[in-house]
This record gives sequence, structure tokens and C-alpha cells, in this order.
Amino acid sequence: MTWTHLGQTARVWPGRNFPLGATWSPEATNFAVYAPAGTQAWVCVFTEVDGLEEEERFELTERSQGIFHGALPGLAAGTKYGFRVDGPWDPAQGYRFNVDKLLLDPYAQAISGDLDPQQPAFGYVFGSPEERQGDDSAPYVPRSVVVDHSFGGTFDWEGDQPMRRRWRDTVIYEAHVKGMTALHDRVPEELRGTYAGLATPAVIDYLNDLGVTAIELLPVHQFVSEPALTERGLTNYWGYNSIGYFAPHNAYSASGEDGQQVREFKEMVKAFHQAGLEVILDVVYNHTAEAGPLGPTLSFRGLDDRGFYKRVAPEVGEDGVPGPFDDTYWDVTGCGNTVDSNNPLALRLILDSLRYWVTEMHVDGFRFDLMSALTRTGYEIDMKCDLLMAIGQDPVLRHVKLIAEAWDASMDGYLVGRMPPPWAEWNDQYRDEIRDFWRNHTSGIRTVATRLAGSSDLYADDGRSAYASINFVTAHDGFTLRDVVTYEQKHNEANGEDNRDGTDNNRSWNHGIEGETDDPALQAVRRRQAANIMATLCLSNGVPMITAGDERGRTQRGNNNAYCQDNEISWIDWRPDDAWLDVYEVTKAALRLRREHPALRQRHWYEGRPAIKGGPKDLAWLHPSGREMSEKDWHDTELRAVGMFVSGRPLRSPGPRGEQQIDASFVIWFNSGWLPQRIQLPENDWVQKGEVVVSTDFKLPVGTIVHAGDRLSIGRRSTVVLREV
Repeated sequence: MTWTHLGQTARVWPGRNFPLGATWSPEATNFAVYAPAGTQAWVCVFTEVDGLEEEERFELTERSQGIFHGALPGLAAGTKYGFRVDGPWDPAQGYRFNVDKLLLDPYAQAISGDLDPQQPAFGYVFGSPEERQGDDSAPYVPRSVVVDHSFGGTFDWEGDQPMRRRWRDTVIYEAHVKGMTALHDRVPEELRGTYAGLATPAVIDYLNDLGVTAIELLPVHQFVSEPALTERGLTNYWGYNSIGYFAPHNAYSASGEDGQQVREFKEMVKAFHQAGLEVILDVVYNHTAEAGPLGPTLSFRGLDDRGFYKRVAPEVGEDGVPGPFDDTYWDVTGCGNTVDSNNPLALRLILDSLRYWVTEMHVDGFRFDLMSALTRTGYEIDMKCDLLMAIGQDPVLRHVKLIAEAWDASMDGYLVGRMPPPWAEWNDQYRDEIRDFWRNHTSGIRTVATRLAGSSDLYADDGRSAYASINFVTAHDGFTLRDVVTYEQKHNEANGEDNRDGTDNNRSWNHGIEGETDDPALQAVRRRQAANIMATLCLSNGVPMITAGDERGRTQRGNNNAYCQDNEISWIDWRPDDAWLDVYEVTKAALRLRREHPALRQRHWYEGRPAIKGGPKDLAWLHPSGREMSEKDWHDTELRAVGMFVSGRPLRSPGPRGEQQIDASFVIWFNSGWLPQRIQLPENDWVQKGEVVVSTDFKLPVGTIVHAGDRLSIGRRSTVVLREV
């Protein structure tokens, strides 16, 4: 700057170029924002005067390493701010600077307000310089908020430490912050749909009673709704449209959105941890809410558009020389843009965000949406890409739970079974095989058995264990479990897209009538099928993931893409009137067995041979006739029933002090056939007596005693679990 007189004091102190974002202290708040091609930058501070918001701009005159920075003395925590950056307007080269656009701080730890899609914050970024003049978006863009973490706002965690529950002991419950409590009559009305509502005993006690160990929350990073949705009077409910990677979504806060949401989120995490439940976040780093060319300019596009978002590869001439830069976004997310995780600052932002949520917010792990989009060096899948390598060596991140949705919207992005250790993966092959088995669409049950035993075909070859498989039969996208057994066709008319959205590959079965019915016999079949699927999920080797409400018969009325249904279509109905509480009881019983018996959650692969000299095989597959399955049996397309024998005497894995572990042995019978199945319990030297401990066959109720050599009849479409006594 140029001084005007001696003794002068600059309004903006030099500050420093790290950390990025706003760092509050009692003396001054440091601001740092990365905009390498920008020419000028301002931090804009908003205050309220006589009920009206006023903006004051402070130029950040210091610049180093592409970062504009400065410090403002005397700012209070809770102050609202944003950035404006000027620079070249050259869309052909990927530069779209516009000083008239207020921009969110990419590192904002809290965000206040929402977008009004009818106002100038949306669109126009690709207009001419003349069209940009006077495009003042200040009243219409959410405000970043200065957050006090280190001084007066220090949060008392009361000794909370990372739980680091072992994968094999983990059961995940995928839930939505709002949908979990919006209709919950035992959650105070003012807390419904919020972080505080999730932390109430009504929710926590329910999860503990069910037997899950971790709640996986759909996106809680600050997100906005797409213009196409708001034009139809809808909103983005799921939240896969992130824009604030450090900020808890403000609409889920009961206490306020001017920084209070940070404390409320921490209170929620602390409450879950005190109850023995881990918190996993579903994170969306593969794309942002700025979408494609016609999307809004909210943050990154106005700071470093060319660096942050991937562009298509330039055409290569006959001489082999790449042509000029092509500004077309390269989109393998299906959402308009793809974040370039190889860009140093984009990579830094992802890693900083992850570490922030672990160290400051105490979360226990992450599920990465469309992970394949982030695993590319250039345009090709690369298991040694910068992001995977950085996470794998990071002393904070390498010890948290890491789950990949191992695919993206491209043809080459399907990576299930290919992620490196220590990653776990959503196993959609498990989902498909188990659904097909129970609807009688398998060509033999060989692959079904592989899924039940932990999917060794996918995970054993790279040194991972069965817990690398996150087993699920439903997720937030697709049918609920009740709808899987009630509908064969999607019914997404409420989404306003003429039922074109959502998959047509539902692998579902309505059992003869599409939709709900008053027929008690058909209702009973559907409920039994739902119970069969839940029992199968809970007792398979790997990590079970339950979608919130499946255990009690939640329905979306056949909508398999309810991403925009922020209403009773998506929310859990907690009333007992229409709840499938029999399915709940089967799920709870199966999870209790899993929790109490290490034989049902082993850390080593089954080997199909004895774990002790002269003992039984650790895993054996039984034909209904009482013999072990033969090679020919595995290819019998008419076979609809199989028994899974798991030995507990002893387990192959030693205990924590090297001790031999002894547990009960189990036989789990699965009969997906439309007829009862005669079963011969094999004569053997190891297990002589058993008890039914889980059953969906009313003729073989829990408590029934059986003996080696007995002949049983397993009811049609039934699961029966026998435990050694």
C-alpha cells in the first residue's frame, strides 16, 4: 500500500497465508483465500443496522503463493462475511472472475442463510462482461460465519476420545438427520429434524436397543438445492450438492445458524459416543453445487475455476501434440462438474476438511460418494493417485473408518473389489445377489454362498479381510426394503420428471400385486421376506449396513429416487400402526446373536478346513439331504435351500492375548423356495443338539430343540438359525 502520512495504521493487517479461511482470535481475525489467477480480493463484512444488512469491503492487499490474506482487528465471533475477487474474464481459458459476485469462503466453518434461486446469485457466470455489470449478488448468497474454536468458544468434550471400534464388531445404520426425527413423537417438537433431535434418548436408546454400533449420516456438509428442483417447488433432501466442506448444514440446527450449529453438531457427536455409537459422515468431494455451465457461481468458480474443476482432454493433432485448452467441464459424476483431486489446492481442501471433521468435530469415519471420480490421475483410474496416497499416509486419517462408494457415472469407474487397504467398500454385488436369491432369480446359489461368507472373490486377493465388504440390501437411493417386496416398478411421479428418473433395475418382487394391499396372506409373505433379507444381512460375514427404517417397514410408496422428497415420503413414520415390528424383532435378534458370538463375525477368512486337529471344518455348506454340497450341487439351478455351518470350537483366530477362542457352532438354513423344504440334520462327531434362536418359520419357533440326525421341514421362504447347545 502507499501511506498518506506518518503514524498511519492500516485498516487491514498483513495477516498470514495460513490457515486458509477465517481464523478468529480476540485480537484479530485472519482471512486467507486461494485465488492464484485473481488480481484483487476483498473480504466483505456484513452487519445489521436498523434491521438492514450493510456490507463493508476490506481489500486483502497481501498475496503470497496464490493466497490473498489479511487480518481484521476486533471482529466478534459470529460475524458474517464473504469474499469478492477480481481478475480476468476469459471463459475460453477457464477464467471467470467477477467482482460483483459475493463468494462463500471454501473453508468457512459455519454458513448462514440459504440461496434464493430466483435472484442473481444463480446463473449468468458465462455472460459477457457487459452482462456482468451491476450483478450484485450480495443479498442472495449465504454468508460465511466467523467461528470461535480456540478461545472463548472452546468446547468441553469431557475426555471424549476416538472409539476406533474394530470393523468386525461394527454394524452401520444409514440415516438422514432430518428424516430420522421429523415425525418422532418422543422428540421435542422444536428439536425434530436437527442434530439436537438426533442426540435425544428417544433416538439413541432405539439404536442401542436395535443393536447397531455406528450411525452413518447422509451429507451434513452445507449444501444447496439445484435451481431445477426449486423451480418445481422441491428441494434437495439427501444433500448430495455440497458447497461448504467444513460447515455443518445450517438447516439441521435447532440452536441457530450463526455458528451455533457447530456446537450443536459437537454435542450430538459427544452424545453418540457416550452411548457407545460411532458417527460416520457421507461426504461428497467429487463434485460441488456449482454444477455445470448453467449452475450458480457460489465459491470455487469465482476463485479458481480452471484449477478446481476438471476439463475434457484437449484434442490431439496428427502430430501427436495436444491442442489448445478446452473449457468444457469433464463430468464423470453426472452432476455437471468433477473436482480435480490432483490439483494441489483441491487436494489440500479435501484433506484439510477430512482432518477437521476428525480432530475438531470428533467423527469416526467417512463414506465417500462416487469415490472413483476422485481416484483419477488425469482421466484414468489410478490406485496410486495423490488422494489415496495422501490419506493412506496421513497420521490422522489412516486410522479412521474409510468407506468407498467404488463407482462413478462413467463406464470405467466401477472399482468394487479394487480399492486398496485399508478401504472398505459398499458391496453392491452383495445387494444384487441377496435380492435375487430371495426372489428366486439365481442360476444356482454358488455366488450367493460367496456373498454370505464375505465375498472372498473380491477382497481376499489383496490382503483385505471380509470386513472390507460393507454388506447392504438397500441404501438411501433405491427402494426401501418394504418396497423391495411390494413393488416391481418405480413410482417416482412426485419428483416431477415424468417417472424417468431412478433406476429400472430394482431386483424387486411384488409377490403378485403391485403396491400395498389389504390381503393378510400377501402381507404376511412380504413381511416374512423382509425378515428373511434382514436376517441374511445381519448374519453374513462382512459389515452389515441397515438403511434407517427398513427394520420397521418404512415405505416410500414405490419412489426409488426420493432425493427431492423432504416430506413424509422420506421421513420415518414412528407410529406403531403400520410398522412391521415383527421384522424389527428378527433384526434385533440377529444382531444380538452377531454381537454375542464371535463365530458370526470372524476376522479371518473361512478356509473350509478344521481349525483344530480332528475338529469340524470352520465353514461347511450343507445340502438339504444332510451331506456337504458337491460341485454338481453348486450348479443345480433348481436348488433353493442351503445350510451354512459355522464352527465355533475353536475359532481359527486367537484372542487378544493369544488365547484360543471357543464359541457355539451354528447352522443357518436359507430356503427361498416356494415350497417347504425337507432338511436332514447330519450325523456328526461335533454337534449333537441345537436350539432355534432366530426363525421366520412359524412352525419352527425360537426355542425349538433339535438333534443331530433329525428331519425337519423348513417352511417356504424362510430362514432358521440353529445354535449349538
